[in-house]
Amino acid sequence: MEEPGTSRRRFIFRGLAGGITAALTSAVALVRPADADTEAAQGAFLAKTKNIPLRGGKIVKVKSTRYVVTQPSKGVYRCFTAKCTHQGCTVASVSGRTINCPCHGSKFSISDGRAVQGPATKALTKKRITVKKGSIRLA
Repeated sequence: MEEPGTSRRRFIFRGLAGGITAALTSAVALVRPADADTEAAQGAFLAKTKNIPLRGGKIVKVKSTRYVVTQPSKGVYRCFTAKCTHQGCTVASVSGRTINCPCHGSKFSISDGRAVQGPATKALTKKRITVKKGSIRLA
């Protein structure tokens, strides 16, 4: 014969285990929306290779984020965030083999994103991409 306390203990233990499971599930759900944009952006289409000029580039928008896709040499493509490292302005153009910020005149290399003219001193953030069948996508 079982003691009455044993079934109560099991009931309480199962309730606690269920509560802990629910709390952990909620914590995971709270973290997920912040990661959802990053996950959704991965693999996102950026541009067709034929639309990226040789020794130039193009500013593209994926959801609410802007990127700069460049072709520094034939068949070589690069991608950078379009946020200037000086004060966070969005870069506005790609010309003369540089990515150009309109706010304070910073210029960045289309090859590696490094600052080639200040006031910015840090490089643009590089993004990993894949190039397949004429499409450039975030990796």
